[in-house]
Amino acid sequence: MKPQKSILVTGSHRSGTTWIGRMLAAAPSLVYIHEPFSVTDSPSRGICNAEFRYWFTYVTRENENAFYKPLRNTLRLKYDLAGGLQSYRSKDTLHELRREFMLFWRHRLNGSRALVKDPMAFFSAEWMADRFDMNVVMVIRHPAAFVSSIKKLGWQHPFSHFLEQPALMRERLHAFAGEIRDYASRDHELIDQAILLWKLIHCTMIQYQEAHANWLFVRHEDVSRNPLAGFETLYGQLSLDYSEEAHKVIESYSSSANPTETDAGVGSEEILKRNSLSNIWNWKRRLTASEIERIRCGVEDVSRVFYSDEDW
Repeated sequence: MKPQKSILVTGSHRSGTTWIGRMLAAAPSLVYIHEPFSVTDSPSRGICNAEFRYWFTYVTRENENAFYKPLRNTLRLKYDLAGGLQSYRSKDTLHELRREFMLFWRHRLNGSRALVKDPMAFFSAEWMADRFDMNVVMVIRHPAAFVSSIKKLGWQHPFSHFLEQPALMRERLHAFAGEIRDYASRDHELIDQAILLWKLIHCTMIQYQEAHANWLFVRHEDVSRNPLAGFETLYGQLSLDYSEEAHKVIESYSSSANPTETDAGVGSEEILKRNSLSNIWNWKRRLTASEIERIRCGVEDVSRVFYSDEDW
């Protein structure tokens, strides 16, 4: 990987991209940007003044006009003050605009690079890497861990968002067109939705592996088993300074003294501080034996590329 590039950390949602992104952003040369592609939990328009209508928006050269300049400004750490003012209309929230503006200004002055963490940018990763010359880190998570997390949170997925993006269906998801139409037209159990989502994402992950030898593909479980060694390796591959401060941050967020489970809200600091080793196997406590077998049967034609029998 070439140094002095911005970084995209992506993969499926609930795959540990936030943890990995935040730990990499402990490097002094990086500033963390949280999910500009998100439909409902996006940063302010000051950070990225683009509107994303779909979960997993697919951006290519053909439809980039609405996204290129705002994302270029984000990666250059150029705060869009006019866009920020659209987001913060009350006096009570103007201090947040000032905080964001000063964060971008300070990091830009210091020559920092952006680290964009965003699972919703997964299908647009090639466009991001090509148009902005980014280093890409792809995070892979065990299918049972992914499904158990979706089940715990009760997250439904609007499969119609795939169908409403013809280029995405044609270029990435055509093999699953019938299933996607079925899931968009009628209700399916949450576990089955999650199984299909994992397959859609990880079939594309295989295509990415074949096409991009210069991208990093990281299994969440491998980093979780030995976070200090795992992140030190990632820092080296990304030409980041593995400082003493970064070491302390990683140790704090992955310590065996941290809880295995937490009821903290998604995106909170508390939820990131986990016993990383025991967190690998949370899915075995959350799922029944029959659910695990159902998941394995549903994904095994894809999951065998990433996980062996021993991983089940």
